[in-house]
Order: sequence, then C-alpha cells, then structure tokens
Amino acid sequence: MSLIKAEGLSVRHGAQLVLDQVNISIDRGEIVTIVGPNGSGKTSLLRALLGLTPSTGAIQKKSGLVIGYVPQKLALDPTLPLPVRSFLNLPKPHTPAQIDTMLKRVGVPGIEAKQVAELSGGQLQRVLLVRALLTVPDLLILDEPTQGLDQMGEAGFYRLLEDVRRESGVAVLMVSHDLHVVMSASDRVICLNGHICCEGKPHVVQNAPEYRALFGHGTQGALALYQHAHDHDHDCGHDHSHDHDEGKHAG
Repeated sequence: MSLIKAEGLSVRHGAQLVLDQVNISIDRGEIVTIVGPNGSGKTSLLRALLGLTPSTGAIQKKSGLVIGYVPQKLALDPTLPLPVRSFLNLPKPHTPAQIDTMLKRVGVPGIEAKQVAELSGGQLQRVLLVRALLTVPDLLILDEPTQGLDQMGEAGFYRLLEDVRRESGVAVLMVSHDLHVVMSASDRVICLNGHICCEGKPHVVQNAPEYRALFGHGTQGALALYQHAHDHDHDCGHDHSHDHDEGKHAG
C-alpha cells in the first residue's frame, strides 16, 4: 500500500480552479519531486495532502502515517527571542540528546543556543529539517526547501535528503524550482500545471513534450546533471502509476 494516495484531487481558491483531478501516490522510501511554473498549484497540492487546504476527491493515508513537514516560509517575529533548542521543542518536547544527535546528523552541531533569527539560510533549512525528522516520519513533505540557497547549498541539502532516506527509509515528497539538481536528486518527477502534465523517471519527464512546452529546451545547462541516451521509445498512453521506469503523460 502507498503511504499516501490521492485520486481526483481538486482545489479551488474562490472561483479559481487551482488543481483539477490530480492523481498522486507516494511509496515508502522514494524521493518524488513536483516541478511546475509559478501558480501551477504545487504548494496547494502539498497543503491539500496535509489537510491544510480544503479539497475535493479522495485522499488515503497508510494507517498510523507520520508526516514531517517543512514549509516554504517560516513566519517568525525576528525580535522574538527563540533559541534553536526551544524551537525544536515545539510543539512536542524532545530530550537534549535527541536534539544534539539530530543536529549533528544534518551537519549543524552545537547551535542549540543560537537564536533562530540569527541563523543563515542554510542553517535554518537544516533546523527546519531537524524539526521534521524529530517526529520520526514515514514521509517528509518539503515545499521548496532550498529557496534562497546558492547552488552549492542546494546540492548539499539534496545530498543530505538522500542520506536521510538511505539511513531511515523515509519517503520524500518535495516541491522544487531547482531544475538543475532535481533531475539527479529524484526517483520520480511530477510536472504540474493545474493538472499532472507528465510524470515518471527524470529522463522521461526531461524529454516529454509537455515538460518542454513549460520549460523550453534552453535550460542553460540546468539538466546537465542528468544525462540519458534516449535510444528507446516510451509508451505515453499506458497508465502505470507504479511502473516508474516509464513515464505517464496526460494532456
């Protein structure tokens, strides 16, 4: 059984149809990345899966599913004194040893006493990841987790996610605009523009006409990290939501 599965998921913001009949499922241990232009419904999809945005359609979750969530933005008053230790103990307290171990695991040891408002962008993203991992999740949901980081910081964060997945078996569902790393960091890519345009292994999506229509051919080396010799055909009409060796395309 999938960790989480949605069928016919639709979201409206007032009169605007933001998501139309989206089908998506996430299996244990896979890294799935959602890409799409601004306004394509990426954040709305995550929030609908989390139950934070009203939606229609069916959402099924594995019994006892624990989700760790890293939002796109953190609304904190910068004048409010908030040490990292206190932030990580919200809403549920953890032992100092648990916090220390997890901070070391993600590469920011010894910052428990530092103020959250004083953290660099990279440190904050890792602290947010620590907060999500302390819940011991089955599924991590991340909304543009590398926003504001430079290319080295982005690549380092994605390597960290791969390490966490390998060590714990956690599945990862994330929204990203970082096309230059997403193709090498994902098991499966979903191209979204109000509906799922195409879906599959990174090389399948990279070569899909629906993807090209949205992002064009001139990615300025953005896809250079994922090279693929395209010497075979893909059956774009066959629906195989779990056959990740091929792509699934919808008009």
